[in-house]
Amino acid sequence: MRDFRKLKVWEKSHELALEIYRATRSFPKEELYGLISQMRRSVASIPTNIAEGCGRDGTAELGRFMRIALGSASELEYQLLLSFDLGMLKEEIFKKLSSMVCEIKKMLTGYLKTMILPA
Repeated sequence: MRDFRKLKVWEKSHELALEIYRATRSFPKEELYGLISQMRRSVASIPTNIAEGCGRDGTAELGRFMRIALGSASELEYQLLLSFDLGMLKEEIFKKLSSMVCEIKKMLTGYLKTMILPA
């Protein structure tokens, strides 16, 4: 069992979750059960799956949850683009959040490569 709090990728994904929650506060109220909910679920899934994987037995289980976190990051990447294209996110915030997502995806991919797990 690993301590997820010691992983830099968990720290960064937790910070991203906080930023997404802040950014979506200004979205239109009619998106509460639409895009706001989707984005918050996607972003929360990233550090949640990292934490869950760290609590599982074995490298294979950790790898499986890291891949799920990577999938959630990809979902969020699209949701950010959609939010920007719909005019719900200012360009500056969109770029910042997108950059954070890309960094996390790179970190997760790198972590998976160091584990030497089959795809």
